[in-house]
Amino acid sequence: MPEQNKPFVVTDRRKFTSEGEPRPDADPSPEKERHDAPPVEAPAAAAPPPPPPAEDRSTSENSAPAEELPPLTAEQSDQARAAYQATADRLDTAIRAANPGMEHPPEMSFEQIVHSVYMTAIMQLGGATPEGQQPQVDLMGARQSVDMLGVLAEKTKGNLNPDEARLLDNALFELRMGFLEITQALARSAAAKAPATPGKPSIVR
Repeated sequence: MPEQNKPFVVTDRRKFTSEGEPRPDADPSPEKERHDAPPVEAPAAAAPPPPPPAEDRSTSENSAPAEELPPLTAEQSDQARAAYQATADRLDTAIRAANPGMEHPPEMSFEQIVHSVYMTAIMQLGGATPEGQQPQVDLMGARQSVDMLGVLAEKTKGNLNPDEARLLDNALFELRMGFLEITQALARSAAAKAPATPGKPSIVR
C-alpha cells in the first residue's frame, strides 16, 4: 500500500483509567524516554532578600561617614608630621645643593595661603592675560576660589590678628567685585549679541 494511503493508527498508551485503575491492555514495558520532550525546569532559586531601605543603602554603597572613621592617635599624628618634615628637609637640601646661594624657602603662613588663592582667582578672571591677547575667563573656577576664601574667613573668624583679618577681607572684597564686573560685562555682551572683539573676555568651560 502506498505511504499516502496507509490508515492512521491511534495507540492509547495510558497505563491507568480515569478512575486510577491499571488498564488491562496497557503496555507493561517501561515507556522509552522521548528525546524531544521539553526539558524539566530546575526548581526556582530562593527569592533574594528585599533591598535595604534607601538610608541603609546609602551607608553601604558610599564610603563610611567621617564620624565612623577611627580617630588618629597623637602618636600617629606625630609620626606622620616627623616623617613629612624629614622628607621636606632632604628635598630642601638637595635643591640648595643644586642651586648654590639659593635661600631657604620661606615658611608657609596664613598670608601666603590667602595670597595664593587670591592670585589663582585673579588668573581665572583673566587678570593675568598678556597685553594684546583676548582674556580667557574661567567663571566657575573663579567662583570656587572666591568661595574657598569665604570658607576660610568663616572658619577662622575670631582666630585672626588684625592684619590677617584685614588682608582676608580686602582679598574677598576685591575678588567679589571683580567677579561681578566680569559677569555683568559678559551678560551685557550676550544681550547685545555683539560679535566677539579683541580685548573682551570669553567664557572657558
